[in-house]
Amino acid sequence: MKNFTIAYFSKNLIIAVGLVIIWRGIWHLLDIVDQRFLNGDTFWTAFGGIILSLIILYLPDQDLKELEKL
Repeated sequence: MKNFTIAYFSKNLIIAVGLVIIWRGIWHLLDIVDQRFLNGDTFWTAFGGIILSLIILYLPDQDLKELEKL
């Protein structure tokens, strides 16, 4: 196990914050798409997001084993 140091903690905290900021930005962009192009109807972006995520998970390994962990 790695030694728990301030540098180790801060590096992992920065990575986590970066991931959350990316997720937040994507969330807001999808809200803009819903409002401007789909008149506030979130069904199509939600459905499209599910399909796109399944494709992204499937393509690298040609399977969906990542979903077994859920």
